Amino acid sequence: MWGSRRTRESKTVTCIACGGSVRRSEAREYDKHGDRWERTGKEFEHLCKDCYRDLCHQPRDDLEALLVEIHAIEGTASQTAFLRRYDEIVEERYGPLEERER
Repeated sequence: MWGSRRTRESKTVTCIACGGSVRRSEAREYDKHGDRWERTGKEFEHLCKDCYRDLCHQPRDDLEALLVEIHAIEGTASQTAFLRRYDEIVEERYGPLEERER
């Protein structure tokens, strides 16, 4: 059905954030659509545990569409220009990002 657990645990995957190689059993699955429980027809990307901990685990509704929209506007602009435009659009739509007390 799913293959042996031993085979899955020995497989090596690449972290999409830092590029490091890590054993599959030591990685976390990442689904850009935010629904890792629906597995039919999907190939998951992976994050190492350190990069996974650094992620914001808040809902990311509309994120994929926003990134595609910015790419359509900016094209092959530099990473700095892309991120500047992302920040501008997010602030326009959702207001300024404020630091919150923990």
